[in-house]
Amino acid sequence: MKPIRTALLSYGMSGRLFHAPFLHVNPGFNFYAVWERSKNLAEEKYPGIKTCRTIEELLRDDEVELVIVNTPNYTHFDYAKKALQGGKHVVVEKPFVVTVKEGEELIALAKEKGKVLSVYQNRRYDSDYRALKKVISEGWLGEIVEAEFHFDRYNENLSPKVHKETPGPGTGALYDLGSHIVDQALQLFGMPQAVFGDIRTVRPVSEVDDYFEVLLYYPSLRVRLHSSYLVREALPGYILHGSKGSFLKSKTNVQEEALNESKLPVGDDWGLEPDSERGFLHTEKDGQIIKEYIASPKGAYNDYFTELYKAIREGEPAPVSAEDGLNVVRIIEAAFESSRQKRVIGLK
Repeated sequence: MKPIRTALLSYGMSGRLFHAPFLHVNPGFNFYAVWERSKNLAEEKYPGIKTCRTIEELLRDDEVELVIVNTPNYTHFDYAKKALQGGKHVVVEKPFVVTVKEGEELIALAKEKGKVLSVYQNRRYDSDYRALKKVISEGWLGEIVEAEFHFDRYNENLSPKVHKETPGPGTGALYDLGSHIVDQALQLFGMPQAVFGDIRTVRPVSEVDDYFEVLLYYPSLRVRLHSSYLVREALPGYILHGSKGSFLKSKTNVQEEALNESKLPVGDDWGLEPDSERGFLHTEKDGQIIKEYIASPKGAYNDYFTELYKAIREGEPAPVSAEDGLNVVRIIEAAFESSRQKRVIGLK
């Protein structure tokens, strides 16, 4: 196995929690370099790593094969473009880009350069979502007619991450938290026929959207996506209703919680939910009513990196394609347009 020499474009929360630990433990990767303008935080944690003071310095290094763009949303397009032009494979944090036009340009450039371009939609690898996917794929609910996904929080105050609270391209809850549940809905149900969006600001101190309600229209299915920063008592993160039954599942965050405790993503218990978070299944099979709590499959963000290695070294499909990331942005753009016009927006 030839490890992929990888560079991060920042070492804030995203780099510290969601990338560096996995690059460190996955034998397919060599956490080689990081862009830090003035500090040496990554170097303190991972001795021997190369610290670059400018992105130009990092991209000039021919040893760098893969660049992870984990910087503020509005920079994704420019930095990913520079990395592709520099002959690097690229992973872009969600959301992929701010506009569909930007995404289309990056996809064309990656094809021209013959490089892998992927979007880091890590919530596909969470235990709660995997539970949902399993229940649907095994047919426990029959035909799904209604689905509701929540990514709610309670915080009256502004985030200390200034770039997330400053009005501008790609800011707000729909681009931030919404990117996760939009992607999950599209993976389960495909692209909808139309979109309705209600996007607003509910915290007096906020200058960006911190509430959204997005409705995806399918021929025989409606999917409701919701997030608010003023939800103190949260509903289940996932609610499914089908022709045979229902499934309710809390939203869990066991991997992020473990990473926040500086645990390495290894071991048989990594990504396991406690029994208290089991999803509730109420359905019917062979004439028998079933009411039971079911355990979730393990979550594992490391699976993304293993699949990414195969994409770069062995020519397998990217774990999350740039086209998938682009479709998320299509939904977000349509939702904003719907909210502005107060009407349903059809998709081509």
